[in-house]
Amino acid sequence: MSSSMNTKDFITSLARGLKVIQSFDKEHRKISLSQVAARAELNRATARRFLFTLKALGYVNSDGKLFWLSPKVLELGYSYLISQPITDIVQSFVDQVSSQVGESCSVSILDGTEVVYISRRMTKHIMSISLNVGTRLPAVATSMGRVLLADKSIEELNVILEKVQFQKFTKHTLTDEQALKDELLKVRDQGYAIVSEELELGLRSIAVPIYNKYDQIVASINVGTQVARISEQELTKRILPCLQNAVTEIRKVLSV
Repeated sequence: MSSSMNTKDFITSLARGLKVIQSFDKEHRKISLSQVAARAELNRATARRFLFTLKALGYVNSDGKLFWLSPKVLELGYSYLISQPITDIVQSFVDQVSSQVGESCSVSILDGTEVVYISRRMTKHIMSISLNVGTRLPAVATSMGRVLLADKSIEELNVILEKVQFQKFTKHTLTDEQALKDELLKVRDQGYAIVSEELELGLRSIAVPIYNKYDQIVASINVGTQVARISEQELTKRILPCLQNAVTEIRKVLSV
């Protein structure tokens, strides 16, 4: 337990309530009271009170046996998105890049071990899953994630990687920690990341960092495409300049 959780200002009940919400995911969309209690590490009585409260507030639905999150939960994430000026700024540039290159374009931020999409323009369905604003993907296996991880100090990176559960998504997925660190050094030096078929077969993407006026990386922007249509050479020759031009313009707007 971190030291911040041991202070008198830490509200345990709020933390538990958030754990109840986090007990739902793609594989656990509708779950029972017992499952919620187990996943949130609560006893049944406590889990029941939290679920009742969340249901009364409109964040959870139930048929009497199973529970599931309601669309109102999206308001929690939306509150963050609308509070960040970058989310209003980048969409027009995402649309512009997508139109220029004829491919899907996205912007994401780093949240722990994952990237979270905050803006997207899709031209073609290139993944088996739908990528939308709010979608989370493992940072270590994505071009946007590697751009953001490459900016971290060794100490910060080690803390993040301690929490990563390396998963072999495809035969190409990089799962060796030292090999990943070497790749991140390369990304830092060249200023962009290319990931080919590591998250899903047939998928290739290139990403560059987005800087604010203080030279801090605040997000990353990428173009995703299919291996069969665009080579890595074409990514660097045709698409990389478009991304670099976009981040230059985004930086100007963020500096105003």
